Amino acid sequence: MPAAPRTTPPSRPSLTERRKAETQLEIARTAAALFAERGAAVTADEIARTSGVALRTFYRYFRTKEDAVAPLLASGVRQWIDDLATPPAGPDALPVREVLERAARRALTPADEPAAEALRWTRGLLRAMPGDPALRVVWHRVHHDSEEALRPVLARLTGANPLAARLAAAAANTAMRVAVEEWAAGDGAPDGPQGPAQLVVRSLRALTAGLPELDGTYGVEERGSEENPGRRGGEENPARRGDEESVAAGGRSR
Repeated sequence: MPAAPRTTPPSRPSLTERRKAETQLEIARTAAALFAERGAAVTADEIARTSGVALRTFYRYFRTKEDAVAPLLASGVRQWIDDLATPPAGPDALPVREVLERAARRALTPADEPAAEALRWTRGLLRAMPGDPALRVVWHRVHHDSEEALRPVLARLTGANPLAARLAAAAANTAMRVAVEEWAAGDGAPDGPQGPAQLVVRSLRALTAGLPELDGTYGVEERGSEENPGRRGGEENPARRGDEESVAAGGRSR
């Protein structure tokens, strides 16, 4: 059985860093709720006052009022990526495609009322974006950062070459974004049959159908990948084999 990818446990943030992150997330929740309720009319002063911090403190954390929602949007993304980077429990190795779908479904399935409320705030933010383009910039920046963070994770899981890992990250990230945007455009419940968790699975299957690298099992054996980059999970990479056959055919024709 392929070995699970070796990862170095991240260092624990300092108490000061944790308190800063908690304050930023609390301000982000307040900002999201206000944007969802009032749209672009919300001011930085209002966000700061409602959050219980001074305006100077607000600007110490965020450059603009729209930037204040980024920690809330990014928290769900971090959960998804951390979930993917953690080897699943149990002896059975699963296809990376299935692991990806399960992690995406969990990330978009509210586990409790605060999580459901966060999704509803996200819906409000997306609906406010036409009147405040800077909010859309933040939304796309969060997803760009998500895609960048996904690339090394998927490269480890699949043993794929850089281009294939980038395509997989782009497809997975786009599936998450489109699922949330489509759900937000309607009135379905966060955990209903037309909720984001259901939509993301459909989106993932459509966007990753042409990526055979995701069919390998979770946990590519790193040593095997290093010794033979053309193999993933003990299986020869069809794209590499096709390239080699084309080269050989070209040599015979000369």
